[in-house]
Amino acid sequence: MSSSARILAVVATTVILVIAFVVLSPGDDDKAAQTTTQAATTTTTATAVPEPRAEPQPRPRYETVRVRAGKPVGGVKRIRVTKGARARIEISSPDTSDEIHLHGYDLTRDLKAGGRVRFAFDADAEGIFEIELHGAGAQIASLVVEPR
Repeated sequence: MSSSARILAVVATTVILVIAFVVLSPGDDDKAAQTTTQAATTTTTATAVPEPRAEPQPRPRYETVRVRAGKPVGGVKRIRVTKGARARIEISSPDTSDEIHLHGYDLTRDLKAGGRVRFAFDADAEGIFEIELHGAGAQIASLVVEPR
């Protein structure tokens, strides 16, 4: 066999081996690209799904004092909270207009007949504090802030 024939035989064998390798290999760039695209599509789809809605949080509970004819309904109410806790107080009246004053914390709200006012604050001072109809000078509640 001539040297040209040998070179031709080696080249032909190399070409056949390369073609066999490409055909029989487990994956190629196109399949890898397709897999990457599918993974990206799956990720995008998963992100596009809306997250479940959070359960609505219950509304904070307010201690309520009702005032009728300038006096607290049921007598002067005692409201107890622990020092550092959030105090929430609501005062309502169908017929009384006056300024509500929380002594010690020096908080005020204007109450209109048929309306309500709210106080929400961190109870950071211990003691017993009077809540009054400021204009009438009538006590309607006591805020008792107890130690932890």
